[in-house]
Order: sequence, then structure tokens, then C-alpha cells
Amino acid sequence: MDFNIEYIGVIAAILTTSGFAPQVYKSLKTKEVGSVSLTMYVVMFLGLLFWLYYGVLINSFSMILANTVSGILVLIQIVAKIIYSNAKPR
Repeated sequence: MDFNIEYIGVIAAILTTSGFAPQVYKSLKTKEVGSVSLTMYVVMFLGLLFWLYYGVLINSFSMILANTVSGILVLIQIVAKIIYSNAKPR
């Protein structure tokens, strides 16, 4: 059986990365970020950077894909938290 183990990684990447999307969408749509933990997202972003670097070192497409996309989503959430926390209410 010629099965590439990266397929499992790609499926895991899609599932775990998609977990961030609903929170990012909600934050951007409602501009409500009061309950979002900036500390958690900053720590998560740093962890994702290390996972991305690890994925590059071992040349794992699934790890590179998951951590790049997750990193972008988490970074968007961090920026939204900063911008919307400092925005003046209408």
C-alpha cells in the first residue's frame, strides 16, 4: 500500500486550522472583542511560529500549511483585538 502519511497531516491541518475561522469572522463582523484574550492569542501565535519553523526544518507540507494559515488567522484576531479594543463606541 503506497500511502503518503502527509495526507493525514493535511486533513488534521484543515480541521485544526478551521477552528480559528469562526472566532475571527465573528470578531470582524461584530467588532466585539471584549471576551477575546489577547495574551492567549499572542502565545498561540508564537507557538505557531515555532511549529511553522519545525515544519520547514522537517519539510512537512501539512505542518507548513496548517501553521501558516493558522498564524494568519491568529494574527488577524490579534490585530482585531487591538484595533477594536481601542475604538471609541458610537
